[in-house]
Order: sequence, then C-alpha cells, then structure tokens
Amino acid sequence: MWRLIAGAVMISFSAVFVELVSVPPATSAFYRVLFGGLILLGIVLWRREPLRFRPGALALLALAALFFALDLSVWHRSILFVGPGVATLLANFQVFVLATAGVIVFRERLTWFQVVSIPLAIFGLVLLVGFDWSSFSAGYKTGVILGLLTAACYAGYLLSLRQVRAAEAGGSSFATITVVSLVTAALLALAMWPEHASFVIPSWKDAGWLVCYGVFGQVLGWVLISSGIHKVRASQVGLILLLQPVCAFVWDVSIFGRRFTAVEIAGALLALAAIYLGSVRRAFKPAA
Repeated sequence: MWRLIAGAVMISFSAVFVELVSVPPATSAFYRVLFGGLILLGIVLWRREPLRFRPGALALLALAALFFALDLSVWHRSILFVGPGVATLLANFQVFVLATAGVIVFRERLTWFQVVSIPLAIFGLVLLVGFDWSSFSAGYKTGVILGLLTAACYAGYLLSLRQVRAAEAGGSSFATITVVSLVTAALLALAMWPEHASFVIPSWKDAGWLVCYGVFGQVLGWVLISSGIHKVRASQVGLILLLQPVCAFVWDVSIFGRRFTAVEIAGALLALAAIYLGSVRRAFKPAA
C-alpha cells in the first residue's frame, strides 16, 4: 500500500510542472510520457531487463495506453472549460468506478468504512476545490461531462494496469510503464497532429521542467503505483489515489502562495480522514 501512497504523492506534482512550463497542456502531456518513457527505457536497458510480455499482457498494455492517452487528452480539454481544480476533482470520481468494478468484477466486499469513506472523500474534495454551480454555462456543462469522461478513462487505465501486474505476464514495473508511456506518447502525437498542436519547446528552462515532469509524473509516480497496484483491492486503489488532488492543493499553497480558506482546509482534512478510513481492512460481516 505504501507504494501507491508514494506514487500518488509523486504524480500530485504534475500540476506544479504544468504551471511552471510555458507550453500548452496537450504539449506538456505529450512530453511527460515521452521523456518519462525514454528515461524508463534507459533504466530498463541499464538493468538488462527484458521487454518481453505474453500476448495477453501486450493487449492489456495497449489498452492501458489507450485509456491513459484518452485520460490525458480529455482531462486537458476539461481544464479549458472548468479550470484545473474542478477538472481534477471530476477526474477523481474514478473512485466510484473502481469501487463498482471491485464489487461486480472482482467480487470484493466493501467494508463499512469504505462505504462511508468514498462519498466522504468526494465531499471533502468538493470543499477543497470548490464548485461554483451558478456559473453552469453551456461550456461549463461541457467541461463537467469531459471531466466525468476523464474519470472513466482513468479508471479504465488503472484497471488495465492492475490486471497486467496481477497476471505477472512478464516484465518488471519499469518495463510495464516503459511500454505504456511510449505507446501513450505515440497516441498523443497522432491526436495532436490533425489539430496542428505545437511540439516546440520554447526554452531550455521549459525543457528542464518537462524532464522533471516526466521523472516525477511518469517514472517515479507510475512505477511505484504499478509495483503495488495488484497487491491492493480495486476499491482501495481509487481511495488511495485521492491523495493526488489533496497533495496538489498543498503544493499550490506552499509553492505558489495560493490563499486558502478554513473550508478548503476542512475539505483537505476530511478527504485525508476518509482515505485513512477506506484503507482499514476490517470487513463488514452481516448478523446471523
């Protein structure tokens, strides 16, 4: 479980690097997975690890890359309509998708703590990020729909990745994320090409931040998550990864000097408490 927690903290820095670079969100997403994938490829070659996977695992890796490319692409478009805070909140509705998949697909039994903690965590995130319902224009509604689609794609990515690691179908965590990263980069490049999106990196400073983005958001974050995701119940995975938006809020306050309210602090604490409750393994046993 600690690997998922550490991975969630690592990818929470993603918003920091997106804020620091002066390239469009789609471009930063592309270079995140490209640079991260190339760094991972170098690590795999240095460690002399094989990049061999069973056919079924390769199909799941391709599916994971497709979901991840859709996740990044749709999420960045959601940001244009509703802003990064609400877009991140909506993306983390993946917790409901994963909890449902855990019960229906993997026959997991939710604990009472999880039943309570999932809506509690979402309520905490709503307090943390805020949700200005009065601004629900047509564009805002589009952003909300895109944000919820992001949650579905994010859940699909996590479930595909979890199945690859659970099957132990060849390849280490480094090899797994290397393949996913490079295939995702290729898919994002194909999506950017008809839109005439720019691949230009304006300065060496931007290049440095994009490399850091790849290291934290892709190498450290997703290798840690990949190495631990198959050891944790699907319903718990979604809850633990809610640390990402909570930590992103902390970095926004501590690094960029964002002002915060008592309600936002209460939301962060509530979300953290809910995540802790959801990680408790005590199962509910019906009375005889």
